[in-house]
Amino acid sequence: MKLIGLDVGTKRIGVAKADSNVRVAVPYSAVEVDGNEFDKIASLARAWDINCFVLGLPRNNSGEETKQSQAVRQFAAELKTAIPDAKICFQDESLTSVEAEKRLKKRKKSYKKGDIDSEAATIILQDFLEQHASSKSISKATAAKRHSVKGAKQPRTHHLATALVVILLTLALGCGAGYVFFVYNLQPVFTDVDCEPEDAETEPCKFITFKVTEGEGVSDIALNLKDAGLIRNSVVFQLYFRLSFSGSTIKSGEYQLNRAMSTEEIAKILVGGTIDTNVFSLTVLPGSTEADVKQALLKVGYTEDQIMVALDQDYSDQDFGWLFEGKPAEASLEGYLFGETYEFYRSDDAETVVKRMLSEMAKAVEENGLKDKFAEHGLNLYQGITLASIVQKEANNATDYARVAQVFYNRLAANMTLGSDVTTQYALNLVDPNRETYKDNAAALGVDSPYNTRKYPGLPYGPISNPGVEALVATANPDNEFAHEYLFFLTGDDGLMYYSATEEGHRQNVTDHCQNLCSVAL
Repeated sequence: MKLIGLDVGTKRIGVAKADSNVRVAVPYSAVEVDGNEFDKIASLARAWDINCFVLGLPRNNSGEETKQSQAVRQFAAELKTAIPDAKICFQDESLTSVEAEKRLKKRKKSYKKGDIDSEAATIILQDFLEQHASSKSISKATAAKRHSVKGAKQPRTHHLATALVVILLTLALGCGAGYVFFVYNLQPVFTDVDCEPEDAETEPCKFITFKVTEGEGVSDIALNLKDAGLIRNSVVFQLYFRLSFSGSTIKSGEYQLNRAMSTEEIAKILVGGTIDTNVFSLTVLPGSTEADVKQALLKVGYTEDQIMVALDQDYSDQDFGWLFEGKPAEASLEGYLFGETYEFYRSDDAETVVKRMLSEMAKAVEENGLKDKFAEHGLNLYQGITLASIVQKEANNATDYARVAQVFYNRLAANMTLGSDVTTQYALNLVDPNRETYKDNAAALGVDSPYNTRKYPGLPYGPISNPGVEALVATANPDNEFAHEYLFFLTGDDGLMYYSATEEGHRQNVTDHCQNLCSVAL
């Protein structure tokens, strides 16, 4: 049986692969968490013809599950949705990433962050294999012992059997070594670099113009890639290409490649015909903050000054200027930078990028009639977007978005504070991001900020994230039928949301369902 091991993180997912017959786990390139991670994992599973996954399940020093454990279980549920026939196992782990980094350092070879994640996945998968093998060995030993007790006469073929076992083990080890060799040569020529815009002139990150001539076959292209120093091994490239891109062709033209790209990345570029390097993609996820967008813009090459100028611009004179109804002139664009995957030309300035995000936000608001629907709840558009940004952070799906929104409307109608911890987290990230002053939750909940909805009634000063269309629509159309009397909610340790009408009921929900998450530091 073949298995894929996954070390689930918030930025990357470490990947490893193994065959239970060989019992040697080997690392593969980590998968970036960019909104398409499940598609990427599903693609790997199809290419390798594997539907069995082993996920590392973090535990604390006492052996108890943590908030990270719940995140892994949620990831597993989403993976099951993406790959319905997936068989998922969990392997308990603790500080695996630390151990992975120690191992990489001992090898005295350069490595990057993704290598640590994949090495961690390898440790998780290897532990699973060894644990599984141990249980099998015990079962076999017990069976053999029972057989000998019966006193059955043993045929004198043990020498032949021993020889056969040795031959099979030799073949297995040879296959395992070959597989390790194959995976190693899929890695980038330079594995110690995460190429950022500021690294564009360093040797690993410098783009090389690679030309594919009409009529060239995969073997010719592989040799040329090796000669250009872009891949480790031409034969491995050919084999990988034929296994993963059967029926696909490489388009002729000029490509911009660098030595920090893996064989997989290079093959995808060549198949996709991504010749125009003047175009780039930018992904902004629902729930991102303006600070997150700034980092994304820095990563694609814009300077800090260019980004600040673009975000500080007055866009009220644009066609979508109506979008800013109720927004204070001095308020930032928090809440308005719509989450989506965009494509831009390298020649586009930062203002063009921001305008596109604002235009998409206006489109979402207009198509769903949100302005009028917010007004039915006594909110102007800015207030509606503000509440939706809180709902986005508090809930996990469209159903709970609508229920949480109704709870907040109920609290506003009852002249209660919203009591949302995510607004307090936002306030802390503004004034004390490293939690040097507010070191515990008691202090944090008292932070003097217009975003602290435990301390101040009504809505916070402004949005705390960029709400996605589902959160916006749910906030405009709350679930009054389900939550008409509820004033409290929480997310339980099992990832589900629990609601109550009284403070006493809320305390009971904490006791019954939220021993871990409810004690997490803000």
